[in-house]
Amino acid sequence: MNLIIKLFFSFIQVGLFSVGGGYAAIPLIQNQIVYTHQLMTMEEFTDLITIAEMTPGPISINSATFVGTRLAGIPGAIICTVGCIIPAFIICLTLAHFYYKYRSFSGVQTVLSALRPAVVALIASAGMSILLLGLFQADKNSIVFSDFRIVEFLLFLGAFFILRRFKVSAIKIIFGTGVVGTLIYTFLPIAL
Repeated sequence: MNLIIKLFFSFIQVGLFSVGGGYAAIPLIQNQIVYTHQLMTMEEFTDLITIAEMTPGPISINSATFVGTRLAGIPGAIICTVGCIIPAFIICLTLAHFYYKYRSFSGVQTVLSALRPAVVALIASAGMSILLLGLFQADKNSIVFSDFRIVEFLLFLGAFFILRRFKVSAIKIIFGTGVVGTLIYTFLPIAL
């Protein structure tokens, strides 16, 4: 029961402070689950985030659901999901009321503009954590350059190039890199 309460309050915090959408929640979830409470390893967390990105729906809610399921089964999934949703629900109702009442004031637009850089920084932090884990199998605090994984780096570069140059759907990119990576590691065991 202690774990359920810990998860609930952790995801209340994630829901409360993840300004800017789902990707901004990833570093907050990572901090709560991996670093603060040490409930799973960074590798386990990244695997769950990868699955959450591939499934339909908002990534923060999917992440909360998968983390809850992994740590406490169905009750954990429900508690984490509800904990993640409650703050946003209350804040959205409150802000919607005030926004429609005061939207013509210039101060409101100034505050919204000031939040954008923080959101970009949170998203960049999440992306960098996942990239470092993919390339070095470690977080930013324990990188060893001899552990650099060239196959993952080449897959990343190829996916990034195709995504930017040809505007291919992210779903096709994820599926394609999964197939190519599987083929490489199946038929070229030296790449391991």
